[in-house]
Amino acid sequence: MKIDNIDSYLREKDVKPSYQRTKIFQYILDNHNHPTVNQIYEALTDKIPTLSKTTVYNTLNLFIEKKLVEIITIEGNEARYDIYNPNDHAHFKCQLCKNLFDIHLDFSKMSLKELEDYKINEQHIHFIGICPECAKKQI
Repeated sequence: MKIDNIDSYLREKDVKPSYQRTKIFQYILDNHNHPTVNQIYEALTDKIPTLSKTTVYNTLNLFIEKKLVEIITIEGNEARYDIYNPNDHAHFKCQLCKNLFDIHLDFSKMSLKELEDYKINEQHIHFIGICPECAKKQI
């Protein structure tokens, strides 16, 4: 996703673009590592000494509400964040390096007879295993 002017983009989504909100959004946009609150906080505290974890949480919750960001929970209570992506995809978490990857997955080609009478509003699919880079290191 490419956004030329983050302040304008946030305004279009009905979010007041404060300095902290802009920097948090920019970080998630620039870093495709599906960061945690702690990772965002640690990455930005040098640039924004007044930043608190509460501000990061509140900002992310606002971004989720406005469909700018989505929350990804794969294991237990570890919440990670990603730019909202309405395109079909799943997530893969590597058990060794702990990185989270977007995986293209065409949901329309999945046949799940058990769900044919259900109205599906959201789909979340994730995989856990070992990524190709970590697999190479194990050989």
